[in-house]
Amino acid sequence: MQKQKHLCQNEIGIPRIILGSSSPRRRELLGHIVTHEVLSPDVEEKPKLGEEPGAYTIRNAREKAEATVASILAREGQAISAERTIIITCDTIVVLDGEILEKPLDRPDAIGMLGKLSGRTHTVISGVCLVELKGANPLRDKAFKVETQVSIKTLSAAETAAYVATGEPMDKAGSYGAQGIGAYMIERIEGSYSNVVGLPLTELVRTLHDEFGVHLW
Repeated sequence: MQKQKHLCQNEIGIPRIILGSSSPRRRELLGHIVTHEVLSPDVEEKPKLGEEPGAYTIRNAREKAEATVASILAREGQAISAERTIIITCDTIVVLDGEILEKPLDRPDAIGMLGKLSGRTHTVISGVCLVELKGANPLRDKAFKVETQVSIKTLSAAETAAYVATGEPMDKAGSYGAQGIGAYMIERIEGSYSNVVGLPLTELVRTLHDEFGVHLW
């Protein structure tokens, strides 16, 4: 089997990287950058009363990181590697007029969300958290958010129903996938495209370099 190509071709000196996510899109995006392991933290994603959307995404990312660290320690215990480990977690939401639009509950909910987004510009916000471990000991952490403006074309009821019938919207914040069929709906993106997909790569690579001294090339 051919080895997957990614940005980091020479991984000597690169720490162990663990992505705490159940999202196949985040796994694929990070896989373009560097080889990594994957764990799926179980965290309730529910905004608190009056919580600002950006703060909500950062809190979710931090809680996912904490759950991922706990899972690593529970699984590996005293056998945990003494090398550096960096955990990466992310939470992405769609915000329109201050309302958080997360994954739809069902098809009618997806149709309703797309109806709200139709002909409008909304904000995609990702909260990202990185935690560095040395063995079982946390050394440092860094959390940040990235915002992107996305404009959706005016959608007819028929095309909205047809799109929802494909099933693509059902596991995506805002009920659309920028990297899939839903790309045809997007008239304009201002900011990070990878953020809209689910992991802001430019900001992630910069943070790995500037904050954690991880040089991918």
